[in-house]
Amino acid sequence: MSSDTVTLYIKGNRDVEVTKEEVTLGDILSMECADKKIIPKVKSLRILKIQQPGRQRYVISILRIISCIHKNCPGIEVQNLGETDIIVTCENQSTPGKWWHMVKTVFVAAVTFFGAAFTIMAFNNDVDVTRLFGQIHELATGEETSGFTILEVTYSVGLTVGILLFFNHFGKKRFTVDPTPMEIQMRLYENDIQTTLVENASRRGDEIDVDSSDSSGSGRT
Repeated sequence: MSSDTVTLYIKGNRDVEVTKEEVTLGDILSMECADKKIIPKVKSLRILKIQQPGRQRYVISILRIISCIHKNCPGIEVQNLGETDIIVTCENQSTPGKWWHMVKTVFVAAVTFFGAAFTIMAFNNDVDVTRLFGQIHELATGEETSGFTILEVTYSVGLTVGILLFFNHFGKKRFTVDPTPMEIQMRLYENDIQTTLVENASRRGDEIDVDSSDSSGSGRT
């Protein structure tokens, strides 16, 4: 490697959202180079032109990106520190109204609340918690239960506290800095979706790779 060779470090996330029809490298990559004059030139290079309106997804190979840089900026050594395949999602940004957000929030909260309540009641009925608590109360006090004792109170309070501690979340407050179980499952779900998109594009030959004929948006997934 020549001592005059300039090294450009690039890093791209696996999933990037854009709103422009002409996507440049600066829209999907982070860059660092000792020669600061190179970065603006590389960022302005077009890598994808979206021809069809609406929500579209494209998979771009890092080899296509490196080839684009070498073609337009000869003599630059490119070091990739990010993903090997980048999913570019193009979607026109349209902000729904405030009332629509409120309706969706109320609907999701209602479904979650009643679903959880039904599940808990079904479990309690299945294991006959009322009869179990009655037997425990009779063994401890020697008296028959009237149907409402300290056991039911502590059970209800403990159930609520346990749910809050498990999900590590109450409103906007977190009990620890760890991610919540819901966040972990959502990240795993996102990773599965991204892996499937990349594999499907590769199998169908839709991936925008180094040997693709153009970058006009034909590699849609």
